[in-house]
Amino acid sequence: MSMTEHNKTIDPQTFGKVAVLMGGWSAERAVSLRSGQAVLDALLRRGVDAHGIDVNKETVLQVLEKGTYDRAFIVLHGPGGEDGRIQAVLEVMGIPYTGSDVLSSALAMDKLRSKMILEAAGLPTPDYMVLDDETDPEYVVASLGLPLMVKPALEGSSIGMSRVNEPQQMRDAYKTAAQFPGAVIAERWIEGGEYTVTILGEQTLPVIKLETPNEFYDYEAKYQSNQTRYLCPSGLEPEQEGQMQRLALAAFKAVGASGWGRVDILCSADGKPWVIELNTVPGMTDHSLVPMAAKAIGMDFDQLVYAILAQTLDGYNGDQQQGGNHVGAS
Repeated sequence: MSMTEHNKTIDPQTFGKVAVLMGGWSAERAVSLRSGQAVLDALLRRGVDAHGIDVNKETVLQVLEKGTYDRAFIVLHGPGGEDGRIQAVLEVMGIPYTGSDVLSSALAMDKLRSKMILEAAGLPTPDYMVLDDETDPEYVVASLGLPLMVKPALEGSSIGMSRVNEPQQMRDAYKTAAQFPGAVIAERWIEGGEYTVTILGEQTLPVIKLETPNEFYDYEAKYQSNQTRYLCPSGLEPEQEGQMQRLALAAFKAVGASGWGRVDILCSADGKPWVIELNTVPGMTDHSLVPMAAKAIGMDFDQLVYAILAQTLDGYNGDQQQGGNHVGAS
């Protein structure tokens, strides 16, 4: 029985009262609200007793407690929602939730720590350096070459990222990234194709190739541009696509991620794939990549959302997760 067919057998009442957590306070708030509304609408269309919650630091505990929710669908992007904090709240409250657990969410969100783990696991990720106010741009360029990418370690959606083509651009790039919490890193630029792989349970979905006229796949290309192209099939040879999918799943598992997510990969001119970052709560807007990959295997948006929520019905204990995360009995 396929995943889609299995989900059709689940009575929506089985889920009980579901909180769809969106918004939050990160720089990705606007994207999260769009993703969250799309997920909420999909669940309501399937007959689930779903309720949207615009998460606020000061009131989220009271709202969740007062609402007596049976489970939560997390659609919070960035700090506060994708970094383990809301997952920890739900763990303490005993509310099963979608996606990765506290530790793996925190590790995947932190680009610096996740790169350290990928390196330790022997998985290819571009060389990098941590920057601060005293860093000599010439030393960074000598170490990593040009061009290079400068980005904040704790943001998503390409927020705060800059491509540096000349050493004199390094200071401004650092200032842009340093506006956000956490470390700032410079990363060796990989010249080649940009790809993304969706993870759904233990399954990798078809690879999507991204093409944009911008310098890189930035915020504007992701959420606003109509010139960004998404190619699925990706154009890769089957063996190369399989290699990329296996790498994505290995990277996902290296940080302990589970349930669903997305791994972004650059493929250099010699055909070698490099893991750029991991996303444990990817976007679910009309421009988002996970729904595109699901569509390629015949799964529409509503079926995808239902499949992700269904992961919270699987067995769970504190030592091992299968699919989504669950606390206590379902």
